[in-house]
Amino acid sequence: MAPVTASRDPLDRLTPFGWRGGVAMALLLSLLSFLLAGYFTVYWRNADMDFMVIYNALAMNDGGAQVFFDHPAYLTILSVKAWFAGLHRFGLLDAWTLSAIPPASDRAAFDAAMISAVHAGRVAALLTAGGILLAFAALARRLVPDWRIAMLAVAAFAFSGGVQMHLRILRSEMIAASFCIVALMLLIVVARHASNVRPFVVGLAAMLCMLGLTNKVHAVLMIAAIPVLVLPFGSAASASVAFWRTRRAWAVVLAATLVATIAASAAWPLLTAGFAPANATAAGLKPLLGRFGLYQLALLGLVAACMLLFARLWRVSAAETLAALLAAVAGAAIGLLALDLSYDLNAVVVVLNPLEKMITYVDAPEAAGSISGAIGLLLSGLLGVVRRYTFVLQPSARPTVFLTWLIIPGIAIALRRGERQVALQATLLMLAAIGIDTLGVRRGLKVEYFVFTDPLIIIAGMILLERLVDVSLSRFAYPVGAALLVLHVGVSQAEPVKMALKRQGPEPICEWSGYYLPRLALPWCAPTSPPRS
Repeated sequence: MAPVTASRDPLDRLTPFGWRGGVAMALLLSLLSFLLAGYFTVYWRNADMDFMVIYNALAMNDGGAQVFFDHPAYLTILSVKAWFAGLHRFGLLDAWTLSAIPPASDRAAFDAAMISAVHAGRVAALLTAGGILLAFAALARRLVPDWRIAMLAVAAFAFSGGVQMHLRILRSEMIAASFCIVALMLLIVVARHASNVRPFVVGLAAMLCMLGLTNKVHAVLMIAAIPVLVLPFGSAASASVAFWRTRRAWAVVLAATLVATIAASAAWPLLTAGFAPANATAAGLKPLLGRFGLYQLALLGLVAACMLLFARLWRVSAAETLAALLAAVAGAAIGLLALDLSYDLNAVVVVLNPLEKMITYVDAPEAAGSISGAIGLLLSGLLGVVRRYTFVLQPSARPTVFLTWLIIPGIAIALRRGERQVALQATLLMLAAIGIDTLGVRRGLKVEYFVFTDPLIIIAGMILLERLVDVSLSRFAYPVGAALLVLHVGVSQAEPVKMALKRQGPEPICEWSGYYLPRLALPWCAPTSPPRS
């Protein structure tokens, strides 16, 4: 192969704006897309879940207790509540409480108030997505030394189908998935390079995972995968630094024990309430394994086992390992304590029993009740994922699937070259994405769910390209890369444009408005809901 000069390097040509300029361009293009197909879209177009989140925020700003929501979208609702209150404080939003929304009989006033509330909510979604994109960019830069590879990963993430949908609508998945992805990336960074503060980062990751779970119960699947995913990311630089092999380290362990004990004690009332059979049954849940709390203990055991195995494989000292375990307990407990910010027993029960709640969403619950039925559902889901990943057999607004066409051959090339560790890393990331998507098929694997697994695919591609960077010097690298970038951005806009141009009226909202919006009468629905107090 002929040598390629730096100026003609395909990676340089694919990242012409530099690192900061590239991130700024991703944010700018996302803002443009938001304005063209999002902000000005008719206010009731994305009522599921825009109306649901906004209704809860409005009701809470009226001074009432939290109105429970299924997922439970806890942080999303609290953030929108605070956002509305802040805008009102500065005189930018009048419709910030439920009582400030005019009655449905005054259609013009109702529309004006709801438009202002929905627009404010959409701006909150945009700001949330922008902040998460910056966090992803900062961590991607730490994961690979070549900023150009990190920039391509940032572009892939910014214009993934899930992120592009979530930056213009209010849903629970964005915060839940992103907190878990940030946790995973933090753990990969500290797994590769030891430091004095590594146990603290482990605790931070545990807190982020628990906060993600409080926003959407489906995050439990990602949480279960993270300990296994981190295992192969160790290296010679993973061995504990000198501090963790001294006597002073045990003083830190003692302090971590104290913090973990205090945090766990503070969270204990939430745990007892969430696992109480009477409370769970009242919330409509059935124990998955005959008793509530069993698989949660198994998950804790998996986390501990993976941490101990990582310590054994990569020469992490006993003091640091114990400090990290205690930090994980403290972080998870502190994350769980967020439920006390606006206590609701149903939310506590759902967060602590996520799989029982997820079973209620399965499209064929009768099949999920038996082993053979569950296996059939899984195989059907796996076939659905394979069809979607081909794109040809089942197209979707998910441009990240095109990366799999490069990642799978990349894993094969890495194995052929003896790069077994990076091949294992990428394989586990892809298997996690496929597994989570397989379960998501039972809910239709909507574009909003891609935000959970697209980052796993992107990270797999990023670490492969880092080790196989010479492949990018191929004569076909630039045209293939440029075509994929254009295709990626184009396909990511398919669903937002489709929603903006949709002609269907708001009448289907009436099917669920009585349950999710009990005190908000809608002008296009028959007055079947109880009157607002």
